Amino acid sequence: MLSKNKIKYIQALLHKKVREETGLFVAEGEKLITELIKANFRFETLVYTNNSSLNFQTLQCEKIETTQENIKKISSLKTSPSAIAICHQAIYKTDLPLNHDNLILVLDQIQDPGNLGTIIRLASWFGIEYIVCSPDTVDCYNPKVVQATMGAIAHVKVLYTDLSLFLNESILKGRTIYGTFLDGDNIYGSELKENGIIILGNEGNGISKEIEKIVTNRLFIPSYQSSARNVESLNVSIAAAIVCSEFRRKKN
Repeated sequence: MLSKNKIKYIQALLHKKVREETGLFVAEGEKLITELIKANFRFETLVYTNNSSLNFQTLQCEKIETTQENIKKISSLKTSPSAIAICHQAIYKTDLPLNHDNLILVLDQIQDPGNLGTIIRLASWFGIEYIVCSPDTVDCYNPKVVQATMGAIAHVKVLYTDLSLFLNESILKGRTIYGTFLDGDNIYGSELKENGIIILGNEGNGISKEIEKIVTNRLFIPSYQSSARNVESLNVSIAAAIVCSEFRRKKN
């Protein structure tokens, strides 16, 4: 039975402060929950209806069957799913294996949950294992972020740390730091290294001045008609898709 206290508990996890205090987050929908099971995330509670086709028999956690009406009370989605889970957040070390030849994305003050979720999904698509975020970037376990990843949150390691320290350490270990700017070099004619670190900046202000000083290679994504540019810049998640695609194209 789904008690009133359990409903309040799950609703409270929609708030960042509670997620930080408990180390938990909410996952909604069978596809997302299935990806988390595959990735061996730890589950605390699974709430589901008798219409759910989720294969959770081997899942070691509290299991509560309830009505769709009760699911609606705890769901943050417009159309409530047939299953909702409370999961433990993954904890990743900040000392990344910087000597390997994999791309790393760095996010500087990204604020929009939809953008972060899309970037995590892109990282999974392009085989990028790590995303390093500034402490003031939106929480990756925000329900809107989790849903926007479409399950990719289970396969990409997202961590938060001091970007200045991380980037300076990365340079010492031979990494090239790329950033996207309106006055950078055309990305399509630039040398792009396999072990690069790509910085993506805030939606309104771009890469912060402090972090800009650390960038070693400035990149620019040109518009198709350079003489008729009718928008100031690309959405950060769209820019991320173009940049990641070009890095992978050059590698292949």
